[in-house]
Amino acid sequence: MRKITIGIVVLSIILVGMVIPAGFSGEANSVVITYGETTHANSDYKANVDAFFKSQSNLDLKNVAEKIITANDVNKISSTITGKTYSSNQIFSSALVDLNDNDKLEVSVDKSKITTITGDMYISALKSSGIKSGHVYVTSPVSATGESALAGIMNCYEEATKVEIPETVKQAANKEIYTQAEIVENSNVSADNLSKLVDDVKETVKKENVTDHQTIVNIIYNYTVINNVNITNSDIENLANSIEQTQNVQGDINNYEVKVSDAINNTKDTKGVLSGLFGK
Repeated sequence: MRKITIGIVVLSIILVGMVIPAGFSGEANSVVITYGETTHANSDYKANVDAFFKSQSNLDLKNVAEKIITANDVNKISSTITGKTYSSNQIFSSALVDLNDNDKLEVSVDKSKITTITGDMYISALKSSGIKSGHVYVTSPVSATGESALAGIMNCYEEATKVEIPETVKQAANKEIYTQAEIVENSNVSADNLSKLVDDVKETVKKENVTDHQTIVNIIYNYTVINNVNITNSDIENLANSIEQTQNVQGDINNYEVKVSDAINNTKDTKGVLSGLFGK
């Protein structure tokens, strides 16, 4: 099995002790960037990341809200999922979220730098968290697998809306990304085929409201046959654990969507920027 190299797509993490506010606490930012601390500290790295964001989004970044993501931030989430820890010189990758572009959820990934996680994988995990709209851009100044980037993307959404995503929801979504990254890195299945498999399984599990582990395992196995995807029994178990975790926090996901909708509807300062951000 190949060792996963997380050239660390970095980004954000759960800030311990924060609670979900009833509404927006301060002015909402329609565009937010999270920079890895290594990238932000290196002018050439930051320039390369900014160049990607500008070319892809056509935005003027001068007045865009920024956050720096540290190794401590990343370790808070990676340590609970993979057990890995990172130093301050490993935090590279960055994300930009544009909520002005909110007709649907889109993710643009710098494929020259992000080597494993695809845009469809990010979209799937974000939708499972209750995020339905906005345009997300992900890049890194060096090669990175991309699994840690989801935390930073979520951080962008929190900064933009001033509403905290429940920790249980973050953990489930990040677990999904890490699990898929590990399978892609250690097997012959393509990222696109795995993403399609996971989406099919999640749709069936959610539609049938399945929470039993063995039933989820059976559903995954059936879709591996239907989609002609060759993964190990261990991979199937890991996927089942990930999907089961998401199913078990549906209550938190639903409550989050209600709080976000209430915050948007009760805040006059949004000026329509966030309208429909989490619409189904």
